[in-house]
Amino acid sequence: MTGPLVVLVGPMGVGKSTVGALLAERLGVTCRDTDQDVAEQAGKSVSDIFLEEGEPHFRELERTAVAAALREHRGVLALGGGAVLAEETRALLTGRPVVFLEMGLTEAVKRVGLDAPRPLLVINPRQQWRRLMEERRPLYTEVARVVVSTEDRTPDQVADEILTALQPPSTQPEKQQ
Repeated sequence: MTGPLVVLVGPMGVGKSTVGALLAERLGVTCRDTDQDVAEQAGKSVSDIFLEEGEPHFRELERTAVAAALREHRGVLALGGGAVLAEETRALLTGRPVVFLEMGLTEAVKRVGLDAPRPLLVINPRQQWRRLMEERRPLYTEVARVVVSTEDRTPDQVADEILTALQPPSTQPEKQQ
């Protein structure tokens, strides 16, 4: 199967873009972010798409962007936080090197601040984030080959763990006892 070397999924603020750029640098490839693809295609920010045209329109643009990126991109691919909501997208992720980057609410508060301009977190951001994760966590784990926590870790540490976890078993360093 051709396509990205690594696909990153997870909630907003978990570090997909930052870790994706580090992974791409280490692998000697480029990093692509489907939220950026959608914004470029629409000629406006993701927040503006949500506010002006609604979430269903954004999700349709997102499904198209993810399918194109999975077909065309050979580097590291970071998906928007809600990309896994689409059944078609989850089907396209089957068998791919997908990594779910996870964090808890306390870490989300530190990273996102839960007051940033995130369209899905406008009213009662802590409760909304909790609800989003209850809905999405099973979908992230469904598509993931590897789950990596970003809690209290640097992006470099997260990238190291991903690279180790995705190596074929025969090339992983032996654990010393």
